[in-house]
Amino acid sequence: MEKSKKYEEYARILDYLPHGRLSRDKAAFRAEPTIQLIGEAYFTLLEAVAKEGTTFAPHERVYVGKDLREKIEHITGRISYDELTSNAKSELPIVIEEIVKAQEQRFMEFFNQAQAVTPRMHALELVPGIGKKYMWAIIEARERKPFQSFEDLKTRTDLPDPTKLLTKRIIEELTGETKYRFFTRTP
Repeated sequence: MEKSKKYEEYARILDYLPHGRLSRDKAAFRAEPTIQLIGEAYFTLLEAVAKEGTTFAPHERVYVGKDLREKIEHITGRISYDELTSNAKSELPIVIEEIVKAQEQRFMEFFNQAQAVTPRMHALELVPGIGKKYMWAIIEARERKPFQSFEDLKTRTDLPDPTKLLTKRIIEELTGETKYRFFTRTP
């Protein structure tokens, strides 16, 4: 059975290079306006060419789906974390945090439904800052009543800011520092 490909519909701007950049194989300079983005659904890192005459605001949300795109000429392709510009890397945690906050219910499902990934390791423990103590607090609290929001989660478990913890986890997945992926596509 073939899996259907997962495409991003919307992405956020990480960096805009109006005069282009070195090509991915470092062989030539491409003088077309280039954008580095992160998808909102699968946190896919993308590089794209901007339509002529368009400008972009930092962290701007743009349509990158299959239909007619307003500001994007075409998607050049997926890129790795290492291919991001230094500016894009510095914007990445801020943009991921914005996406996590905007999709709070999606991430509440993770806290409400996460299971063990091995007999000795629970998915919750793979989020930086969540050890056995917080894992058990989350599991016991969600058994009584599912969490409704990040604030509810923090209040009932004393967990530090879930948005920041999830952001760290997503960055770990994007940099390839982890075996398990919960929020990102495999490269």
